[in-house]
Amino acid sequence: MTQSRSVDPDKLKNYARHVVGTLSGATVASMIWLGDQLGLFEAMSDGEAYSSAELAAKTGLNERWLREWLRQQGAGGVLDYEGDGRFSLSAEGQAVLVDEMHPANGIGCFSQLPELIQNLALLPESFRTGIGQPYDAMGEDGAVGVERGFAPWFRTMLRSKALPRLDGVEARLEEGIRVLDVGCGGGVALVELAKAYPRSGFHGYDISRFALERARKNASEAGVENVAFHDPSESPLPTDHRAGLVYTFDCLHDMTQPAQVVQSIRQAIRDDGTWLVADIKSQPTYEGNVEKNPMAAMMYGFSIMVCMSSSLSEPNGAGLGTLGLHSELLEQMANDAGFARFEPLDLGHPVNAFYVVRP
Repeated sequence: MTQSRSVDPDKLKNYARHVVGTLSGATVASMIWLGDQLGLFEAMSDGEAYSSAELAAKTGLNERWLREWLRQQGAGGVLDYEGDGRFSLSAEGQAVLVDEMHPANGIGCFSQLPELIQNLALLPESFRTGIGQPYDAMGEDGAVGVERGFAPWFRTMLRSKALPRLDGVEARLEEGIRVLDVGCGGGVALVELAKAYPRSGFHGYDISRFALERARKNASEAGVENVAFHDPSESPLPTDHRAGLVYTFDCLHDMTQPAQVVQSIRQAIRDDGTWLVADIKSQPTYEGNVEKNPMAAMMYGFSIMVCMSSSLSEPNGAGLGTLGLHSELLEQMANDAGFARFEPLDLGHPVNAFYVVRP
């Protein structure tokens, strides 16, 4: 039995309030997931104030359950309380929680919450063995959640903000080049570009079978024919130096062998090609991450549940984790693979850092 240590009563009270209070974020996030699943934010997206009875009449859901949900989301600062038992969703709330064409939309971050919680039960064994879980451990809903999390930026900012900053790339896409999306997920970015540049050929690579199923479905529904998707375990990246554009969005830090993937990209890309990287903003040290990232605690936790777990899902995995791929490490990987130019690209993204890498 652990021997009790002397405690300061005031520090104990504050510490207990802080630790137990962290459950508040978990409950608010859970109720955001529930509101999304039930279409409640969409029902309130007109900006009107609703009582639970009015929201029940609009949605056909039970009034008593809605009353408690409204109160919880109001207390959590997600909804605005207008008095007289009525709550509203602000215009900013609509952008973040409803409008999936808005670059600030973040509802996708909540859509895989049940799968994350279920995976918690697997983590004690990972701590014992050192082996994590691949993304597919979260099932099809996990792949949908990842897709929804990234899709708003891909649909609204990739062509309008990122591509114009890449010298000569838009003109080459118009003329027709080979494009590789390494870690393509549900293929949203690839489909958007394939629609815009029909003369170019687009190839997506991902190890998740659920993501590839989503990607093929998304391409079919969009009616694009200049795209193809590949499992790199069956169809590796080409080694013929013919790709004019390669991009990796928010995936290198999840990979078991990211340095090998960087080397494969160098073998695939033309000597005058462009590699665009997006990955989580991070610092070389723990102290730097805590100082500069107000979401560091959340990201380290998410790393254990998803990112580092994926990177350690095979023996001898790199295990970088969510905050593990800082710019110095990425530049070193690029240099080791034979890339000669490495430039940060400021796109004003709140979470991601961007880099333009060239041979």
